Amino acid sequence: MQNDTIQIEKVMAKRTAKNSVFLDLFQNKSYLLKLYKTLHPEDESATEDSLTDVTITNVLTDNLYNDLGFIANNKLMILVEAQSTWTVNILVRVLLYLAQSYHEYFQHTCQDYYKSKKVKVPKPELYVIFTGNEGQKPDKISLSKEFFEGEDIDIEVKAKVIYERDTDDIINQYIIFCKVFNEQTKQYGMTQKAVTETIRICKDRNVLREYLAQREKEVVTIMMSLFDEEQIMKSFIRSERHDEARETAERMIKMGKLSLDEIALCVPALSLDELKELEIEAMQLA
Repeated sequence: MQNDTIQIEKVMAKRTAKNSVFLDLFQNKSYLLKLYKTLHPEDESATEDSLTDVTITNVLTDNLYNDLGFIANNKLMILVEAQSTWTVNILVRVLLYLAQSYHEYFQHTCQDYYKSKKVKVPKPELYVIFTGNEGQKPDKISLSKEFFEGEDIDIEVKAKVIYERDTDDIINQYIIFCKVFNEQTKQYGMTQKAVTETIRICKDRNVLREYLAQREKEVVTIMMSLFDEEQIMKSFIRSERHDEARETAERMIKMGKLSLDEIALCVPALSLDELKELEIEAMQLA
């Protein structure tokens, strides 16, 4: 077992400093224990040392998503954050994350699931933390119900959904922190002012006060880095879509069946001037 712990620690050492606030907060074992105690207040035996962080870094998701995994008393706890936009597709994310977590767990504990000896499998507990407005969303979601009309399918995934509640636990504080941040970005945009105001307001309201007081500079850096990543991702998507639109328009021009005005209606991502340039290029290559 000692060898297993060493292997897991080596994997954890590969973690980069550029994580989300969600992951940065719960990398701290004291806050991770508070999270676990929120979900399992009956477990009085749990300690910081009994928790093993098995969060996957940059395997199935990029840094814009927050997925946390840890093992506590033979339970594999997976918490996936759903931000302001709700989608049941998060169940697919949970399924893939669970499969990858088990795969890595068997590697770290030197268990071979191709052999006849039955492997030891920690019991999965799956949660979705929703930081947007609750509305009419369910407390539990399942793969069979959301994607297969409740049929009895060969694999099932169920997850409990956690919303903002009238409590003072660490999970609820994090949800409030996210909502305050959403309010500040509406007022100040994706700026450092929105970040610093979020931290100030939350400290005043005693929301994650200790964490924010201890790591304020790091939190600002993390959140500004996430802004940069989000802008880069949006720019990349816009560029990819623009390139696809140009290719589509070029094919239509070469077919010669539609006027540029008609093509402009079919490919609204391109202006008429861009289409005229494409037409000249196509004629030169002809």
